[in-house]
Amino acid sequence: MRTTTGGRGLQSDALSTFDTVVMAIAGSAPAYSLAATSSVLVGAAGLASPAALLYCALPMLGIVLAFGRLGRIDVNAGAAYSWVGRTLHPFLGFLSGWALVVAATLFMVAGSLPAGQLTLGLFDPALAHDTALATATGAGWFLLMLAVVLGGARLSARAQLIVSGVELAILGGFSVAALAHLAEGDGVVPFSWGWLGFGHFDGVSGFAVGTLIAAFYYWGWDVTSNLSEETRDSRRTAGLAALVGVGVVFALFLAFTIAMNALLTSDEIESGQSNVLALLGARIWPGVGGKLMVLAVVLSTIATLETTLIQVTRSLFAMGRDRTMPGALGTVHRRWNTPWVAIVVVGAVALLLFVASNALGSVRDIMSDALAAIGLQTTLYYGLAGLAAVVAYRKTLTESVASFLLGGVWPLLGSLFMFCVFAASLTRLSAAALTLGIGSLLAGLVPMLWYWRRGSAYYRPARLDATRSFDAGAGRPNTPTRSSGYVNAGHPTDF
Repeated sequence: MRTTTGGRGLQSDALSTFDTVVMAIAGSAPAYSLAATSSVLVGAAGLASPAALLYCALPMLGIVLAFGRLGRIDVNAGAAYSWVGRTLHPFLGFLSGWALVVAATLFMVAGSLPAGQLTLGLFDPALAHDTALATATGAGWFLLMLAVVLGGARLSARAQLIVSGVELAILGGFSVAALAHLAEGDGVVPFSWGWLGFGHFDGVSGFAVGTLIAAFYYWGWDVTSNLSEETRDSRRTAGLAALVGVGVVFALFLAFTIAMNALLTSDEIESGQSNVLALLGARIWPGVGGKLMVLAVVLSTIATLETTLIQVTRSLFAMGRDRTMPGALGTVHRRWNTPWVAIVVVGAVALLLFVASNALGSVRDIMSDALAAIGLQTTLYYGLAGLAAVVAYRKTLTESVASFLLGGVWPLLGSLFMFCVFAASLTRLSAAALTLGIGSLLAGLVPMLWYWRRGSAYYRPARLDATRSFDAGAGRPNTPTRSSGYVNAGHPTDF
C-alpha cells in the first residue's frame, strides 16, 4: 500500500468489527431509504413491494460476497477503484472510482436537502417547504458531519454509534409494534405470504421495474471496504461487516414494507412521499409516533451523510495517492490521520452544489433527478466489482462447490443483475436525470486520460490474483513495507 508524504497513512486499527457493522448499516440508511423510496416502490410494484426487496437482495448479496473476497487479497481505501483496475482494466477501475465519487457527491446534496427539510418540519411544517431555508439547514448538518469525518475514523465511529443507535432503536421498536398490529388483525389489508412471491407483480416488466427501484435501498454498505485500511483485521472484518449490515437493513426494509402494505392504503403511501414513514408511525402509535419516525429519518440521513463523506474522501485519497487525480488529495493530516485535502475539496464542491441547487426547483424535483442519476453510478461500479471478483478468483473456482457457488456463480449473477438494472435505467430516466448520470460519467474521461498520458503507475498494475493470496510484501495496512500493487510508483504529491 503506497504511503503519503512523510510515510504517513490512514490510521490503522482505528475501527473494531462492531464499529464497522454500524458503519455498514448507516451506509444503507434504513429510515432514509424507506422514506425516500417507498412511495415510488409501492407505486410501481404494489403489494409485490416486499418481494421486490427480497429478489433484489439476492443478487446484491452476490456483490457483497464479491467485495468481501476482493478485500481479502487487496486492502485498499479505493476498494472497487483498485480491484477493477487490477483485474479487468485500469480505465474501468478509474471509472468505478469516479462513479462512486460522483454518486456520493450527488447524494450529499440530495441527502442534505431532505435532512434540512425534515429538521424544519419537526418544529414548523410550514418551514419545510422553503427550499432556501431547507438547503441552509441541510448544509449545516453537512458541515457538522464534515467536521466529524475530518476528526478521524474513531471520532466518526463514536458519532455514528450515537446517531445510528437512536435510529435503530426507533425502527426496531416500531417494527415490533407493527408486527403486533398485524397479529391482532388491525391492518387495512390482511397479511399474505403471497406478498413475497411473484403473483402480485404486473408481469415481467413489473418485476423488472420493482427490482430496479429496490436496488437503491441497499446502496452504501460498501463503506466498510473504503474503511478497510483503518479497520482491525480488515481482510476478514470489512466483508463480514458488510454481510451483517445488509442482513440487518434487509430485515428492516422487509418489516416496514410489509407493515405499509397492511396498515396503509396505496393512496396514502403514494401521496405520502417523504412523509410515508410519519404516516405509518402515526398509525402504529397515534400522536407521538409520526414525530418519532421523522426523527429516525433525520438521524438516518445525517448518519448516511457521514458514511458517504467517508466513501468519497477515501476514494479520492486513493486516487491522489496513485496520481490518477491531483496528488494533494493523497495528503494525510499529521494529527488526525485523515485525508484532509480531499475532505476540504469535497466540502467546497458540495457547498457550491447546495447553492446551485436552489436554482433547480423544489426539493422534490432535485431529489428525483439526483437519485435517478445515483442509480446509474452505483449499479455500474457494483457490476464491475462483481465481475472483478470472478476474474481474481477464476483459478480457485473449481476447488470446491462452495468456491464455485459463492466465489463464481453468485457474484457473477449479481454483476449481471447490476448491468441489467443499469441498462434498464437508461430507458426510463428523464432527460435531466440521464444527462446528469451519463454526463457526469463522461466527465471522468478527462482526468483519466490526462493522468494516463502523464504516466501514472496505476495504469501499469500488478494483476490481482487470488492464487497469490496477498500482495507481495503484505503486512499491516498503511506500513511502508506494504506493496502498492502498481509498478514504478511515483511520488504521490506529483501532479
